[in-house]
Amino acid sequence: MKFEELDVWKRSARLSAEIYKKLCSLKDYGFKDQMTRSGLSVPSNIAEGFERQSLKEGLQFFSYAKGSCGELRTQIYIGVDIGYIEKETGSLWIAETKEISSMIAGLMQTRRSFTQ
Repeated sequence: MKFEELDVWKRSARLSAEIYKKLCSLKDYGFKDQMTRSGLSVPSNIAEGFERQSLKEGLQFFSYAKGSCGELRTQIYIGVDIGYIEKETGSLWIAETKEISSMIAGLMQTRRSFTQ
């Protein structure tokens, strides 16, 4: 199996692209940069973790992806509060980050179970 076949990678990559598209005209470059970086970090770390040979390294990168997902969700909440992100869009993104985070946790659990 390849990381490109993982639903969690597909969904997180799609969300990252959507964030880039929605925020492309935002003038607060610091906020936009931070949010797009955390969004991009999720699928990137899933891919890197999947490609690692050792279980320990793989799990570490999945953990980074899960952390970035929480970071992104925080930024979405703030973006909605300060008016950078429409409430409806923010609600959808928050729900998606929660599901992606759960999927990453499941991926980590599955990886651990293969070594026991």
